[in-house]
Amino acid sequence: MNRNIQSAATTFEFQLNGRAITWQGDPFQRLTNLLRDQLGLTGTKSGCDAGDCGACTVLMDGRQVCACMVPAAQAHGTEIVTVEGLSTDAKPNGLQRAFLQHGAAQCGICTPGMLMAATELLSRSPRPSETEVEKAIGGVLCRCTGYRQIVHAIVGAHKFAYAPYPGHAEGPSVGTRMQRVDGEAKVSGHDLFGADTAPENALWLRPVRSPYARAKFSFGDLEAFSAANPSLTAILTAADVPGKNGFGINPHIKDQPAFAEGHVRFRGETVLALVGTREAVDAIDFNALPIKWVAEVPVSGFTEAAREGAARVHETHPDNELVQGGLNKGDIEAGFAAAAVAVEGELQTAFVEHAYIEPEAGFAQRIGDRIEITACTQSPYMDRDDCASILGIAPEAVRIIPSACGGGFGGKLDLSVQPLLAVAAWTLNRPVRCIYTRVESMASSTKRHPATVKGRAAADASGKLLAIEMSAGFNTGAYASWGPTVADRVPVHGSGPYFVPNVRMKTRSLFTNEPPSGAFRGFGVPQATMLQEQLYDDLADALDIDPFEFRYLNAIRTGQTTATGQTLEASVGLSQCLDALRPHWKRLRQEVADVDTSGSIRRGIGVGCMWYGCGNTSMSNPSTIRVSLNRDGRLILFNGAADIGQGSYTVVLQICADALGLPPNVFEQVLCDTDLTADAGKTSASRQTFVTGKAAYLAGRDLRAQILRLANAGDGGELRLEGTRLFVRDGDRDTEVPLKSLSATDEVGTILTGEGQFDPPTEPLDENGQGKPYATYGFAAQIADLDVDLELGTVQLRRIIAAHDVGRAINPNLVEGQIYGGIAQGIGLALMEEFIPGHTENLHDYLIPTVGDVPEIDIILIEDPEPLGPYGAKGIGEPALIPTAPAIFSAIRHATGIKVTRVPLLPHRLHAALQAQHLCGGE
Repeated sequence: MNRNIQSAATTFEFQLNGRAITWQGDPFQRLTNLLRDQLGLTGTKSGCDAGDCGACTVLMDGRQVCACMVPAAQAHGTEIVTVEGLSTDAKPNGLQRAFLQHGAAQCGICTPGMLMAATELLSRSPRPSETEVEKAIGGVLCRCTGYRQIVHAIVGAHKFAYAPYPGHAEGPSVGTRMQRVDGEAKVSGHDLFGADTAPENALWLRPVRSPYARAKFSFGDLEAFSAANPSLTAILTAADVPGKNGFGINPHIKDQPAFAEGHVRFRGETVLALVGTREAVDAIDFNALPIKWVAEVPVSGFTEAAREGAARVHETHPDNELVQGGLNKGDIEAGFAAAAVAVEGELQTAFVEHAYIEPEAGFAQRIGDRIEITACTQSPYMDRDDCASILGIAPEAVRIIPSACGGGFGGKLDLSVQPLLAVAAWTLNRPVRCIYTRVESMASSTKRHPATVKGRAAADASGKLLAIEMSAGFNTGAYASWGPTVADRVPVHGSGPYFVPNVRMKTRSLFTNEPPSGAFRGFGVPQATMLQEQLYDDLADALDIDPFEFRYLNAIRTGQTTATGQTLEASVGLSQCLDALRPHWKRLRQEVADVDTSGSIRRGIGVGCMWYGCGNTSMSNPSTIRVSLNRDGRLILFNGAADIGQGSYTVVLQICADALGLPPNVFEQVLCDTDLTADAGKTSASRQTFVTGKAAYLAGRDLRAQILRLANAGDGGELRLEGTRLFVRDGDRDTEVPLKSLSATDEVGTILTGEGQFDPPTEPLDENGQGKPYATYGFAAQIADLDVDLELGTVQLRRIIAAHDVGRAINPNLVEGQIYGGIAQGIGLALMEEFIPGHTENLHDYLIPTVGDVPEIDIILIEDPEPLGPYGAKGIGEPALIPTAPAIFSAIRHATGIKVTRVPLLPHRLHAALQAQHLCGGE
């Protein structure tokens, strides 16, 4: 945790990106620290400081090494190449261009490491096979892309080695594979993440966290400790919080303190912060701090929290219950009474860690009576409001400037470093920075809710669904976070993307002394979907109906009603997804039927379906976008849709550009900044393309209408921007809009501004969960093809085939990237990822899929336009993940007959299930 070793400075010499370097310093410091902190080459990223993630990969004498594991002195006499050394003449080289073309960089935090590993490979094998590529990049983890686009880029990099650099495309951009606008910054290593920048005089902040899941604590003489350590600038506790010591996602539940006060509720909770120079805070022995702990027996797990007489996690919640949710449609008992067949089942899931490769980081500085906070985030305006409350100042006095975000997936919706930095910078009137370690990040951040899901379902003799009933208990951890949202969203989705006339759903979220459970790509829907899809497989088996055709028979269609009574009027694409998959299903199933199944390797083919509402559940969630035209011809898009890798900075631009009628390359963008950009809402709930994209469309159309009026042109007028001159062609007439003669509306020369706001039309749910919770839904079906080793209990994926109804693919590269990445996370959810507090708080013990775990993936985009969406588009971020685990479990069932009851299905669990069915040997 801390290093208190004084090392004599040593002089060493090496070559760095072709330059001779002579450096005097600590020979034992990590090479990452030398490169980043001393030499300013922040393209080499630090994700773990343990050699687990590979983000810090550089070349040393032509061989890839993890710079975080190399003492700086070992650089002496070597030649080191970092990502900054790849570009030529400030232009991406062939490999970097291949990454851009294939969409191989999403958030970009792993991209430098991937590029360096690939560079080593290409130096000895210019046209490598996929197997060679997978071996070469096997030590670099990626949480966003699912690896396939990276592999394809490296295999095809030779095609870009001597090709001319592409110019800017003309004409409409919606529907094209336009390169992401921040792509070059990502492949060059110049994108600035939370840990990459801070004022030179910034102090460092180190949180001190509870080693106990539940304890009372008190401080001894902190003033004496501070006096004994004069190099420390400050020791901050809850007593130093100027405003309300509490934050939270829900506007009515601010239950998580910035600093715990006398009582901690989970291991990793912050109790104080040390502030000083980096050397000063690193030198402190945390065990020497005057903190008296009185450990208590923690409340662990949903069952213990629900036990009568269980200890209270919060005194305000005597039964540990945060919230309940529910839904009733039709007559559930009548539905089961009329059934030809009924089935039931139960499923238990675990905590799942977001495992974004970028640990939380940022800095804050006070400027007069205002404060500016730069950090990785998915929700800048929510951060602003909570930090203002913590400081006791107006929201307008807080400026949030999101850094590049190295992955989020819901985990960077909740505050992390921001409140600590805010209190420190505000109190000390000094810039302060903080970078979480990997262990800190995993110990303190939110997780996917563990769930216990029980259910039953019924169908008639023809296979038509008659009823489904489910109950889900969620472990919401120590604080509320997104617990209420999960409890509300799951009942809406519990019946799946099928027409079911009778539905009953119940959810319950309980507090425990475990990490807060928050948002993670699906808000609880993946947990419920895994059981719901298994129940439908049970029904298909009981009726001797092909499970694929069972789903097609029951797939909800236009004009039918959902579990909430909402009639779906358009963009209901599940049946189209299944139609696209049917030939693959028949072929693969026949292949399995034609092979001998007497060996220890059994092949299975399974299917899983999903639907997902885009945006908040029955709540307002507007976005606002502005685009302005200046007197000098500058066209500026003010884009507040925080991009966490999914591509909103690109997609929103494409939509606005086409709506206005000018190519994207003539725009400048002002990116997410609460002082400069309007509130585009949070980046979550698969809402940015649908909601903010529609706002961008409306803003573009608004500005276009103003320009056409000035030119006295009709709606079909064609706009053309040539430098500082704007022309409109209407038929045979070409009119120049006199920009310089128009009055500016501000000091920067703005003459026209288009604004668009969109809030999807929804209706509140009544006491029975009936209403219109979402304006549109995404639909998907996936096929999993896999082998099960009966003796080892292992699963080897052969291929995933995914069909997704996206409404309209604004940028197919980015859409496919979301699907690849979602499938990879779905594989982890199904087969390997289980967070155990205190035990799996690093990327060595907590396993996420590597390139070797992700098979070939075939993607089929179904475009069933959503009338409300921009050019028919709707969301894809969360739908990409949800059907993967159900498809995998369906395939395992096909191969072995095993039904999954515990997730993830780790090898020892599968092996035990196989033994119970006498399908393998062993004790």
